[in-house]
Amino acid sequence: MKQVITGFVLLFVLSGCGWLYELGGSNMDEQYDYVRYDAHVPDFSFVNQNGESFGTNELEGHYYLANMIFTYCTTVCPTMTPNMQNLQAELEGDGIDIQFVTFTVDPERDTPEHLKGYGTNVGANLETWHFLSGYEQDEIADFSREAFKASVQPMEDDIAHSTAFYLVNKEGQVIRSYNGMQPQQEPIIEDIKAAIEQEM
Repeated sequence: MKQVITGFVLLFVLSGCGWLYELGGSNMDEQYDYVRYDAHVPDFSFVNQNGESFGTNELEGHYYLANMIFTYCTTVCPTMTPNMQNLQAELEGDGIDIQFVTFTVDPERDTPEHLKGYGTNVGANLETWHFLSGYEQDEIADFSREAFKASVQPMEDDIAHSTAFYLVNKEGQVIRSYNGMQPQQEPIIEDIKAAIEQEM
């Protein structure tokens, strides 16, 4: 029994910021449906990687794929960000009109300048991928809970956050949720295309 308990403790330690999942979380059903959670992104205006105000007004009329990371994360984020970059490249290559929005859960350290360097280093197209900060950590925790039904929880030397990618429609409703750790992205790409085409 002691070995079993030790195993669970080790699992939580190793999983770091990836251990906490939101309602529906990364264990999405096969249809990726998130409409049933009635999640809507509230109006917001934060600061992007260029130090400019960015939020609801700039996203008006656009679908966007959103996620949460922090640049000092050493567990799930180094997988999530390249996955998002690949989705951006594939979808834009296919002519899909979609924006990408990443909210840092570590706004104190992830300054706009730092986020710009991070985005550049991962090969993001910063014309359509917006890395946001400009808020307090408790603000992004409240925002995540309201917008995505997802918790943000500071831990010792880590920050637990959602590993999902959220597809938001032009009305600000979260309509789909995808596993940001998923290595096989073709089903996600096809679902995003179908979801956007269905709503148009």
